[in-house]
Amino acid sequence: MASEQRRVLLLGGGKIGRMIAELLSSTGDYALCVADRDEAALARLKQAIPSLSTTRVDVSDPQALLSALRDFDIVVSALSYYHNPQVARAALEAGASYFDLTEDVRTTREVRAIAEQAGKGQVFMPQCGLAPGFVSVLAHDLTRHFDKLDTIHMRVGALPQFPSNDLKYNLTWSTDGLINEYCNLCEAIVEGETRDVLPLEGLEHFSLDGVRYEAFNTSGGLGTLCETLSGRVRELDYKTIRYLGHRELASFLVRGLRLSERRDLLKDILEYAIPITFQDVVIVFCNASGWRRGQLVQVSDARKIYSHVLRGENWSAIQITTAAGICTMIDLFREGALPHGGFVRQEEVPLATFLQNRFGHHYESRVASRFSFSDGSQEV
Repeated sequence: MASEQRRVLLLGGGKIGRMIAELLSSTGDYALCVADRDEAALARLKQAIPSLSTTRVDVSDPQALLSALRDFDIVVSALSYYHNPQVARAALEAGASYFDLTEDVRTTREVRAIAEQAGKGQVFMPQCGLAPGFVSVLAHDLTRHFDKLDTIHMRVGALPQFPSNDLKYNLTWSTDGLINEYCNLCEAIVEGETRDVLPLEGLEHFSLDGVRYEAFNTSGGLGTLCETLSGRVRELDYKTIRYLGHRELASFLVRGLRLSERRDLLKDILEYAIPITFQDVVIVFCNASGWRRGQLVQVSDARKIYSHVLRGENWSAIQITTAAGICTMIDLFREGALPHGGFVRQEEVPLATFLQNRFGHHYESRVASRFSFSDGSQEV
């Protein structure tokens, strides 16, 4: 299987779709076609990657979507979350394996239900980006250092390198996804019980690499870890990292002005007033604590990934990390290295396997150096 050129249909030619197309097409291991309803977006992609195949598809048309999928082994959704259940159903019918980037909890549950009918060798793997995605792989890896777990705290942020507005933020990711994160209920494990907690609550401050940040609850970042670690951990939570002062203004928009009830308006305001930036930094910071050989200890992993030039073009850190996450999982599937068929969770992939992949290596940047426990056990 590893030597075969896999036929991939990538749905969505936007910021992240462009990066996925660049990474996959550069390998020669994938016969890649990008589909979008925006002909201008497809033309830009074709100009950047002349060898790329493109096709115009409106995914809101179920028959057109199914017809487009029939000639492909793998479908990759880089679309807004609300399209994904329909894409997953079409993938099931066409016999294609399915990968997406959704952060939406309800969407993931729908994809999981669809995956229960998967055919032999067919994989359904949602949430393959940064958070959820890589952060679940990393956090789950930290759990192996303990005889008994106590807490796991996951913190992730995509931030401008040069914040210059009142929100100290620039748009780097899907605006629909950002609004979901700020408005939807968040999962957590509190005192051993899985609960829903409010977004924008749980404000905390911390320093990393000499910079002060804040973090607060947002929806979707835990992926399936609440279920995976149920009964094993006293406290598990996910919070988004921002520069100091952002949360207060975000809460004013979402709650004070009740724009959580008018999300289309909130999206219009954000996209009108907040510029996009490609000069960003992605921060991934995980702490785990528990008992090891009778002693309560904590281990941490902190990474910063900056925007940089790949093959002569500037790419943002969020583009690189999100695309690297999903491309790694697609690559592992091509190699036969995913653990099984059907629904696959992010945390089922070992961190070492992820980082050794040609796409996963983009996450190698670390703030802290590696270390070993004094008893000679494995590195953290």
